[in-house]
Amino acid sequence: MPLRNKLLLIILDGQPWRTARRLMGNLEGWVQAGEAQVWKMRSVLPSTSASCYASIHTGVPPQIHGVLSNETLFRVEQPDIFSEVSKAGGKTGAVTHSFWSTFFQRAPFDMVRDIEYDEAEGPIHHGRFHTMAGYNHQNQMTPSDLDLFATLTMLTERYAIDYGILHTCTLDSMGHRYGHDCTQMDAACFTIDAQLAAFLPRWRKNGYEVIVTADHGQTNRGHHGGHDDEMQDFAFYWFGSGEGPPADTLLDQLDLAPTVLSRLGVPIPASMKGKPFLF
Repeated sequence: MPLRNKLLLIILDGQPWRTARRLMGNLEGWVQAGEAQVWKMRSVLPSTSASCYASIHTGVPPQIHGVLSNETLFRVEQPDIFSEVSKAGGKTGAVTHSFWSTFFQRAPFDMVRDIEYDEAEGPIHHGRFHTMAGYNHQNQMTPSDLDLFATLTMLTERYAIDYGILHTCTLDSMGHRYGHDCTQMDAACFTIDAQLAAFLPRWRKNGYEVIVTADHGQTNRGHHGGHDDEMQDFAFYWFGSGEGPPADTLLDQLDLAPTVLSRLGVPIPASMKGKPFLF
């Protein structure tokens, strides 16, 4: 049986709430036009990238799934969005950092074997990954976001995936390097907003609901990981039909996985204790 909906989840790593609402003119324009809705979402703790990735897809906190830092990398045990969509007969795709393949497909990540794969058994059926190997303060080592958006679009049109995720570290890397109150971040957000806008109408036309959000926030000094609104809070944009909570609702990141499964019409596993918030 086909799934109820098709959905794409776009993760703009490290973009805090205040930066998204000020600088993402295309996304905000669609909100003003009534074509999208936006809420504030709060990350798990620690508000560290890998910890958030695992929680986004499993709906459980780091203290349960065990990914407590960017150095704790292993195949996560809990059910996740990929596994449940695959179990329900849907097709999945990922254009992300290699951590997502490690957590939800197999570990360790083998660069030659796992940089790109198309595997009928899933749970990630079509994966296109990057490692950012060599990343440091002087050299971001991030792929072009335009290339990532195009690759995700290719997966949707070539393989008719039901659920796809795109994850880009550009803004997180820029924040670590320059902070958020600077001309460099202004330009980075302007660029990714325009590049995303070039593809979003195409995804919608092809029948996909789209979520554009982040994994965590960042301070103006470019830090995250701790218990602070600047580090934890980010924007959650939704392009889809139906109803959401009141505009001033603070969303919980642990509710994201069951919400995605609910939109797709996939049963929610017992391990996900959060509640769907889009109907």
